[in-house]
Amino acid sequence: MKVLGVIIAGGKSSRMGQDKALMEFQGKPLISHVAMRLEPQVHSLALNANGDPARFDFLNLPVLADQVANTGTPLAGLFAALAFAADQGFEAVLTAPCDGPFLPADLRARLEPVMPAIAASGGHQHYLTGFWPVSFRTELDLALAGGIRRAQDFAAAAKVNVVEWPITPRDPFANFNTPADFAGLSEKP
Repeated sequence: MKVLGVIIAGGKSSRMGQDKALMEFQGKPLISHVAMRLEPQVHSLALNANGDPARFDFLNLPVLADQVANTGTPLAGLFAALAFAADQGFEAVLTAPCDGPFLPADLRARLEPVMPAIAASGGHQHYLTGFWPVSFRTELDLALAGGIRRAQDFAAAAKVNVVEWPITPRDPFANFNTPADFAGLSEKP
């Protein structure tokens, strides 16, 4: 199966107060860690981001802006990923947020057999870390047209499968949303 990996970085990082994808973590931009972990699991990699795409030139990846206007939701990023994948001949999309530097190496291997699927850890579902058939673009388009804005609502409506990962020795889906999150995860080994 031909799979496109897409890093979702289309949000405003309002709780962080700056573009968290570009924050330095262990000597590299946070998004670089995500790209390094996702890239070996897919055939090609792209990035969903809004604003000036030139800020991501160092990644040398296609930058996909949201196509669905004024939604204020990460589902717009998922829709952009599915639309690009369909146009490029991919069969599925493996997505991950830009602020999860510890993605597991078996992400695709565990999600693909039960797609559509999302990851979970420690009792929390990670709605942007998922494996989606390209055909889901139509279902997502209908959901957005019907007013669904929250990723968890779409996941429930679409009856996606949930695959749980252990959180020891570290939660593989730990992410940064606030400066306190960043400070706390930066201090851990």
